[in-house]
Amino acid sequence: MRQIKLGTSDLNVSTIGLGCMRMNGLSIEDANRVIENALELGINFFDHADLYGQGKSEEIFAEAIDMNPSIREKMIIQTKCGIRNGFFDFSKDHIINSVEGSLKRLKTDYIDVFLLHRPDALVEPEEVAEAFDHLYQSGKVRHFGVSNHNPYQIELLKKSLNQDLIANQLQMSLMFTPMIDAGLNVNMQDEPAYVRDGGILDYSRLHNMTIQPWSPFQYGFFEGVFIDNDKFPEVNQKLQHYADKYNVTKTTIAIAWLLRHPAKMQPIVGTMNRERLKEIAKAAEITLLREEWYDLYRTAGNRLP
Repeated sequence: MRQIKLGTSDLNVSTIGLGCMRMNGLSIEDANRVIENALELGINFFDHADLYGQGKSEEIFAEAIDMNPSIREKMIIQTKCGIRNGFFDFSKDHIINSVEGSLKRLKTDYIDVFLLHRPDALVEPEEVAEAFDHLYQSGKVRHFGVSNHNPYQIELLKKSLNQDLIANQLQMSLMFTPMIDAGLNVNMQDEPAYVRDGGILDYSRLHNMTIQPWSPFQYGFFEGVFIDNDKFPEVNQKLQHYADKYNVTKTTIAIAWLLRHPAKMQPIVGTMNRERLKEIAKAAEITLLREEWYDLYRTAGNRLP
């Protein structure tokens, strides 16, 4: 599989990452098969969070691969913290304690990439900086990033941080494109013209910050999967049209559409189905034509000005 540089770091990561949120629902044996299959496909990037299964997903992941130094060096592990029961928490103590918990559950000495999961309205950047300095200097975290943050929230953090923020995990799919819509409807009065994210797409490109699309098969906010959904006959017909052309599946084309964007995004896919992961991995071998990308975008219900 193709690899990209993750943000401004020296990390070479697979252009598709495996999200491990659902791993807590698998047996150790099934989890092992999923992870081994991912590695065989060239996927070396595994995304976690302390929230997933209340930590169980991280535990099963480590048990499934019998974590040891020889296995560890083959993969890039990312995890996140900040979402608690009914509130968000970027306090120094919580960040450090969360990382310590993830290290224990993952049975590793270091985290490759650590993200702040969702913006904390009570964030104190100086306190985040103290936590990051401690984690970086102790060798427990090598790189840092954020998730679901807009440009000004990132700039606020960067004012105090001594480390670069290399990634931002954001919701995006063919059927969820607000970060693209606003850029195509500049100076228009229509709904798509509203800038809801502060121009995060262009900001990320300007600052060499990798966008990691999450829920790349969902429409709305966890409203469901759009592939083979009777609500979206036109977009499924169009996906099938290009799937036939490239001799792949609709699932493959949906990811290829994200990969075609020059921002060099890294979709995070959460499937625990081995065959579906193989379909997804084929997207890294496809480069849609410009007119095909726009054709899919329009068919998904978007009007060009």
